[in-house]
Amino acid sequence: MKTLTFPFITEKYLSDLSKNNNREWFLKNRERFDLEFLQQAVQFVIDLGERIQSFAPNTMAIPKIDKSIFRLHRDVRFRKNKSPYKTNLGLYFWEGKGKRMECSGFYFHIEPNSFFLGAGMYVFTPQQLKKYRDTVYNKVKAKELSGIISTVLKNKKYLIGGKTFKKTPRGYDSDYPYADLLLHSGVYSYYEIDSLNMFHKKDIVEFSYNVFREMNPLHQWLVKNI
Repeated sequence: MKTLTFPFITEKYLSDLSKNNNREWFLKNRERFDLEFLQQAVQFVIDLGERIQSFAPNTMAIPKIDKSIFRLHRDVRFRKNKSPYKTNLGLYFWEGKGKRMECSGFYFHIEPNSFFLGAGMYVFTPQQLKKYRDTVYNKVKAKELSGIISTVLKNKKYLIGGKTFKKTPRGYDSDYPYADLLLHSGVYSYYEIDSLNMFHKKDIVEFSYNVFREMNPLHQWLVKNI
């Protein structure tokens, strides 16, 4: 039997966990969690973090749970879904002096039949949203961001997310040339596919590095301006 390597060893563990999402199974298979999930995540954060820091040297890559590694346990106190564990591996490499999830960064995500890479800010805090809107209401800054987004989208496999508002916010002119940017509650670029199969032949560290490097200008605009 062929020995599984990352990301397939972690995908297999997550697949089995999704079919047995309960504390009893998790504790019985605690060694698998350590070997197939946590140790794999730690090494990947180290490897990819070093590559990201080659183009974004101030990026934080801390191979610990609640730092670059998202915890597997779910907070189910106010949720209808009481499954105790997530069935994905989420990693975050961030840049900035604020709280980790309030900083722009690079997000890596795998789960059975899904692979996702993203760069930017998923959602602004209320204070960041006001600053973002005021920033893009400056035509020079807006033109700069619009150009970055256009460059990212030249790769047809990349998308831009975060445009959640339907109307121009109050206090801003709907005829403003870059009014479309005012509809964002966050700004991020992302790449998403429904299979990990290509990583039987491609190196996942190198692939993720190349995607993040191409998305880096958007990340840097957010670090500089928000």
